[in-house]
Amino acid sequence: MKKYILLTVALLMASSITTQAQLKREYSKPAASPVFSTTASPDIPMSVNFAGEKVSFDRLDMAERLDRELTGIIYGQTTTELCFKRANRYFPALSKILKEQGVPLDFLYLVVTESSMDYNAYSSAKAAGMWQLLAGTARDFGLEVGDEVDERFDPEKSTVAACKYLKAAYKKYGHWPTVAASYNAGMQKLSNELSKQKVDNSFDLYLVQETSRYVFRIIAYKLVMESPKRYGYRFSRQNLWQPVAYTTVDVTGSVASWVDWAKAKGITYAQLREANPWIRSTKLTNASGKTYKVRIPKSSDLYRSKRSFSAYSKDWVID
Repeated sequence: MKKYILLTVALLMASSITTQAQLKREYSKPAASPVFSTTASPDIPMSVNFAGEKVSFDRLDMAERLDRELTGIIYGQTTTELCFKRANRYFPALSKILKEQGVPLDFLYLVVTESSMDYNAYSSAKAAGMWQLLAGTARDFGLEVGDEVDERFDPEKSTVAACKYLKAAYKKYGHWPTVAASYNAGMQKLSNELSKQKVDNSFDLYLVQETSRYVFRIIAYKLVMESPKRYGYRFSRQNLWQPVAYTTVDVTGSVASWVDWAKAKGITYAQLREANPWIRSTKLTNASGKTYKVRIPKSSDLYRSKRSFSAYSKDWVID
């Protein structure tokens, strides 16, 4: 028994000596540099063409302001990925309107900045729709805004109204980046600041942070969405939300129940509202007899198995 105890003690001591020797060897090794992050900081270009205007980022403050927005967009993956997916659905129709209205296509990135292309967006300031129009501005540029119908939520009609605003602002400023800043601040506010601070464009203004960051965020979205692979974004066509084809029905009278109306057309009320987000109630009074064009989604576009998949830009896809 004594021999067994002595043998056990000897083995334990040997094991302890071995462990201490191993630890000594481990701690004597040079410490490896810890890797805290595998993300890469984006390079900031010296200049960017925005709406036909060269915007220089040689000035330190300009470069750092773009860096802030570009970094936030690149690593805000959830929102940025949704922007790509929604843009694939809406950019084709919206870009057609911008071309018809004579507004540079770079203003597609303004609508991304405003709402992440969520047609149902509604802000605490009561701005609504993709373009985040206030009720008064929307009415000024030809949209109906009410309890039963609110055309700010119609992606295409609100785009036409936004284009009217942008063209009016360009007539005033003659500089598209400053036009973009006015979309956030309002023309009166921006004009007052340009006069008070004795400068001729928004990049040289001291403004509240929201407006100060605004144009840089638009330009950052342009950089990422024009070169997604450069910033680590990869999509197959199946990942991207596809445009939906519709038939159109003219409604010139009242509708007692949009629920029943939709059912009679072979779709659900939810599908009706998805196709016509300007409908804001279950009924339509329409006392004036106005003609509303109501879109009915084609049944083939409601099912993935019956669809062919396309991409707005070849740079967005890996296949």
